[in-house]
Amino acid sequence: MPQNRYNDTNKAGKYIPSLVYAIFILMLIFYFSLGKESIEHAEKNILISTDKKENVNLAPRILSSSDFIHTSSPNLVWKEYIIKRGDNLSKIFKKKSLSAKDILNLISGTLSEPLLKIKPGQLIRFGFTVEGKLDQLKYIPSKLESYLYTRKSSPNGDNFFGKHVVLIPKTISTFRDVIIKDSLFVSGANASLPINIIMELANIFSWDIDFALDIRKGDQFSVLFEEKFLGEEKINGGHILAAEFTNQGISYKAVRYLNRDGKTSYYTPEGFDMKKTFLRAPLDFTRISSNFNLRRMHPIHKKIIAHRGVDYVAPRGTPIFAAGDGKIIASNYSKANGNYIFIKHGNGITTKYLHLQKRKVKKGMKVLQRQVIGTLGSTGYSTGPHLHYEFLVNGIHRDPRKVVLPRSNPIKKNEYKRFYKATKSLITKLESYQKASRLAEVSSLKNQQPD
Repeated sequence: MPQNRYNDTNKAGKYIPSLVYAIFILMLIFYFSLGKESIEHAEKNILISTDKKENVNLAPRILSSSDFIHTSSPNLVWKEYIIKRGDNLSKIFKKKSLSAKDILNLISGTLSEPLLKIKPGQLIRFGFTVEGKLDQLKYIPSKLESYLYTRKSSPNGDNFFGKHVVLIPKTISTFRDVIIKDSLFVSGANASLPINIIMELANIFSWDIDFALDIRKGDQFSVLFEEKFLGEEKINGGHILAAEFTNQGISYKAVRYLNRDGKTSYYTPEGFDMKKTFLRAPLDFTRISSNFNLRRMHPIHKKIIAHRGVDYVAPRGTPIFAAGDGKIIASNYSKANGNYIFIKHGNGITTKYLHLQKRKVKKGMKVLQRQVIGTLGSTGYSTGPHLHYEFLVNGIHRDPRKVVLPRSNPIKKNEYKRFYKATKSLITKLESYQKASRLAEVSSLKNQQPD
């Protein structure tokens, strides 16, 4: 008997490794089936990636196995909260009846730094279990970016593991050809141009065109720009690729270029930067109350005194920019000028800014174009809030609105071939669309005429 018992035990021992192996295989199959189900339910664990070419299908793909985060049951109760001014995590969690321990578990986990930089208007979604326990949190700074935090229990307690999710939208190029019938913004909006594209258009051509005073009915612009889509939803964020603006019979063209250093700017087709060395007006103004006039009747002294600048009217406190790069040679106060600032630029040019509410620069400081140097006010001899702006060349006053501004430097010689290759197709595409659009317009007008 003892011998038989030993033999039975020995036979069973031979089967144990096979049994363990079989159980291990079953566990792996079960594990991966759960992983697949979790992936199907975790829509935020994918990166939507598309080619930037036109008419490319939206093709979702999993980032990688290392990026996968186990997500709990999809049967969560979700509650949303829009972040308000003055909010922080502690205040928000208190409003949702969550404890300090929940916050500690969250910020002790991975990728918690973004939660310390929340901003008003952003969204947080709380995923609660049926028992009321926080199991997931989604922080959504924008439509293209979100953070998913999932609770994971361990012997050392509960922690939240974070995942950064970036969605890449489908990008297509779109064309509009617009004749101005009222204002740039109204005409652009009527042509279904996004607000950010209208603003960018005005910014690109602002060195050549005064959009507050120079725009006329019948002016025309064409713009080739990007539109971005998440699925069927159109979102803002695209850029102008190429544009042409015709103002009072004079046309200006611009094309977008990304240089070798990764910096983007707009240039003429010939390679000159659209940004001139000086701003035409050093503020966003409402109207001009007094132009350059050497025979003007002074509104306070009631006698002929030369007005050697332009008075720009805007709300009190409006930022005043440096018209160009330079050095502050005066920042002071006088009875007549009020708070004033003088800037010395290269090539014998000096600009002057009078009647400021506040001065934000001191004598001797170097400033860059569009740097805020002060705010608009009504100090000194002034009848109301405005900026008196002067432009001097070699000590002689020139009309700031009519003086020929120095042309910007051309693109570097070693960059020109690359620039031409990258931008030629955009200019060609813009011109092709313009031709088709205007032929269609002419054909439409002919069809409308009576026989």
